[in-house]
Amino acid sequence: MKIILASSSSYRQNILKKLCLPFDAIAPKVDETKINNESINDQVLRLAINKAQAISQSNPDHYVIGSDQLASCNGQTLGKPGNFENAKAQLLMMSGQTVIFHTGLCVAHKNNKELEFMVDQYQVKFRQLTEQQITVYLQIEEPYDCAGSFKSEGLGIALFESLNGRDPNSLIGLPLIGLIELFNKMQVDVFKYMRK
Repeated sequence: MKIILASSSSYRQNILKKLCLPFDAIAPKVDETKINNESINDQVLRLAINKAQAISQSNPDHYVIGSDQLASCNGQTLGKPGNFENAKAQLLMMSGQTVIFHTGLCVAHKNNKELEFMVDQYQVKFRQLTEQQITVYLQIEEPYDCAGSFKSEGLGIALFESLNGRDPNSLIGLPLIGLIELFNKMQVDVFKYMRK
């Protein structure tokens, strides 16, 4: 079984390694500009599909996994902050609030003419955070390349009051429960390909 993860994200690669499946990772070249009046779910799904199809074009005999994630809080879309100031502003806004993480997921196989996709949502309720707590957290973890300005697999867990969803891997950008479901729809039993 040949698998490509259409992503340069080390976070997504580390999640996929949990399934003990052999895979390669290739960064897709996809325009991620939002389309006018596009919902957040439609946007992450479109981008996940576009990423999978972009890599599938030149690798038609591979199963290609595409994924994209955005967060929303009180109707505002949150992406990757990029720097300390933006991350601090995001976390101050999310303090005491519930944030929804929307993850688009797609598996494509060009030769088999197969395309399966879904959107997974995961809710995070943030603690009431002080500016000092946020500053300390950001100085230690520096999560500037993460949607929502935190790393749930690290110290970011200290920011949360509760988590609600079926797969915590969604917070890191690759819902494995959903991924196995998509492979099942394609009649692929991933257990046959798992290796130690």
